[in-house]
Amino acid sequence: MKTTRIDLHNHTTRCNHAEGTIDEYIQRAIALGIDVYGFSEHAPMDFDEKYRLPFCDMDAYVSDILRAKEKYKNDIEILLGYEVDYLPGHMDERVLNADVDYLIGSVHFIDKWSFDNPEFIGGWKNKDIDEIWKAYFEATKAMVKMGKFDIVGHLDLIKVFKYMPKTDVRILAENVLKAIKTSGMVLELNAAGLRKPIKEIYPSPALLEVAYELEIPITFSSDAHAVDQVGFGYEKTTELAKKVGYTKAVTFKGRDKQLITF
Repeated sequence: MKTTRIDLHNHTTRCNHAEGTIDEYIQRAIALGIDVYGFSEHAPMDFDEKYRLPFCDMDAYVSDILRAKEKYKNDIEILLGYEVDYLPGHMDERVLNADVDYLIGSVHFIDKWSFDNPEFIGGWKNKDIDEIWKAYFEATKAMVKMGKFDIVGHLDLIKVFKYMPKTDVRILAENVLKAIKTSGMVLELNAAGLRKPIKEIYPSPALLEVAYELEIPITFSSDAHAVDQVGFGYEKTTELAKKVGYTKAVTFKGRDKQLITF
């Protein structure tokens, strides 16, 4: 049975916090035997601008990726996407209506607090951890219900610094997982958590088991911000997926889902 190796959530230096050229990322992906490699740059918006692609570079970003897609077409399939921050009042139609293969919807902010940024870790102090988790999943559910995105980015990113809730996470995430099922969105298994203090894939095994029971489709990503992170943790993420029961994953072409065996 032919298997396909995919890695759909990756960045470029245009987000201002990544290193390495597009060619270097792609050549690394080819060397690792990745069949489908997606760029999903942090989409521009009028907030937290130093950590994302500026609006004035959108066309250049698209040109860069499409040029690379053509250059390497005989060696690897390159996809074009954006990772879009869910932040009411700041998302832009130029991004939401962009001609791309997919959009990843991610929550990095709770009331404009960048909870996963080490610069703002002080925001965790003197707060009710369970309430923060609830607020995070509420924001994620609202993002899902917008109906604008194809992939749910790192579903339990809120665990990044190991501030864990007392309440069972499956209870906290129950409504958002049901919303994901209803929306038809895809859940990414994101290996970046293995590089963070939590040292765990996003989402956790407990949440992935619920997603499997709900028949929510999955995809895979390394969330690379450096060349040596391309394909990172792939074996661990696919191993987890298979252990839970998954045998198929999703890739995209022009916003259309395509099922592959991994």
